[in-house]
Amino acid sequence: MPLAPTPTEAEFDEAAGILRGRSLAVLTGAGVSTDSGIPDYRGEGAPVRHPMTFQQFLANDAFRKRYWAGSHLGYRHFREAAPNDGHRALAALEHAGVTNGVVTQNVDGLHLRAGSSRVVDLHGSVDRVVCLTCGQEFARETIAQRMASANPWLERPDEIHLNPDGDVDIDDYADFEVPVCTNCGGVLKPDVVFFGEFVPVERFAEARAMVAQADALIVAGSSLVVNSGIRLLETALRKKAPVVVINRGVTKGDGRATVKLNAGTSETLTALAERLIP
Repeated sequence: MPLAPTPTEAEFDEAAGILRGRSLAVLTGAGVSTDSGIPDYRGEGAPVRHPMTFQQFLANDAFRKRYWAGSHLGYRHFREAAPNDGHRALAALEHAGVTNGVVTQNVDGLHLRAGSSRVVDLHGSVDRVVCLTCGQEFARETIAQRMASANPWLERPDEIHLNPDGDVDIDDYADFEVPVCTNCGGVLKPDVVFFGEFVPVERFAEARAMVAQADALIVAGSSLVVNSGIRLLETALRKKAPVVVINRGVTKGDGRATVKLNAGTSETLTALAERLIP
């Protein structure tokens, strides 16, 4: 399927004119990270996928072995991904005082690595691990080292099918050894929100406050299919704040946006930053 044409200068100017002079909140989705080599769940051409649910992960050891084996393979590629121009444009907008930070549905940590200071990881981050029994938190790198030591047989190919949440499809996982919490022996889980799991109340409240405190909202790279994204959009609409949606392809917010730019986020956010930063 051909890519959507780049917006015209007039379209960029229209969006910038709506946003200029207002304090901005930003909500980002997987489309912001595709130029960093991390695929999108729902973008044009994305295959249909059914990620493991939280209920499956809790159900038995076999599900957890399958998840952790694939996640272990994918983590290396997530770790090596670099921020792109879209991430850097958002960091520049925050530093210039144009935005109040970023709410992201992504779990890759690229906004922080690009220089954004205030980031709400709505769905968590793959660089943290938490014990479901005692709540102890661990750096993902420490858990990755334990997994590599316990599973030296695991093939680590350069060519893998990486999924947006850092998981990799894998069949040979029966012998994979999953580490347990060193504090209590409990089950470890990446600090990310699985399908079937709720966004923590405090985290969503922080995200909603960022949107409520702003005069306008930019939605970048999100199809707004996930309920948390729609709720943040509605927070902006209730206060009659302008909304600019940037995404290749259809989103659930298109009909309610003040402006929709059917375009890639890297070039569009860069163009907007050039127009909005004094």
